Amino acid sequence: MKALILAAGYATRMYPLTLSTPKSFLDVAGRTIIDRLLDKLEKTPGIAECLVVSNAKFADLFEAWARERKTPWPVTVLNDGSTCNENRLGAVADILFAIKEKNVDDELLVLAADNLFDFELADFAGFFRRVGRDCVTAHRLEDPELLRRTGVIEADENGKVLSFEEKPAAPKSNLAVPPFYLYRRDTLPLFETYLAEGQNPDAPGNFIPWLLRRRPVMAFLFQGRRYDIGSRASYETVLRTFDKE
Repeated sequence: MKALILAAGYATRMYPLTLSTPKSFLDVAGRTIIDRLLDKLEKTPGIAECLVVSNAKFADLFEAWARERKTPWPVTVLNDGSTCNENRLGAVADILFAIKEKNVDDELLVLAADNLFDFELADFAGFFRRVGRDCVTAHRLEDPELLRRTGVIEADENGKVLSFEEKPAAPKSNLAVPPFYLYRRDTLPLFETYLAEGQNPDAPGNFIPWLLRRRPVMAFLFQGRRYDIGSRASYETVLRTFDKE
């Protein structure tokens, strides 16, 4: 299994904090966001390599970090060539970029670089292997306003995903889907098909409803907290929460 961390965004909503620092390098109680993600990956059996997609503006910083970060497997930084928010590729396009750049022919665990969470990726990977299908993560979220800012699924009693909407105006359930996905190796070529059809290259969740029309997708329902660090306010909330622990 390969892990892929999507870290090529510019986080313009968090300027000036992220003007010269990648969002994933922001400190949370003594550790950066991306280091906390790697801590989770290091406890996940079967990882062979971690790929990190950066942009041209921050690629050197990620390269320097990767040289210093000790892990049981290689960490490879990929520069997607974008230079600003206006010419960014988009998360789905970055997934395809990484697949093609590294000729990935393996199971692929995809993570956004700006989310923190309580559950263990090892449990997610175990679920994926048991069900043998492409998988999303999901948790129950009762705040309608927060549901309108994330992906939302409907699922049956067995965890099979019935529908998916990215940032719905009227959420159909309380099952929120963070940007953590596990794809089978035979699903990876479909990213090229998706983009060749002119589909939305931005938020990684946009790929899921398109995929649902072609093959089953299962939902791993996790307990505990998840933090989407997308603004100064959400970052400050995370700092207050983690400082108490």
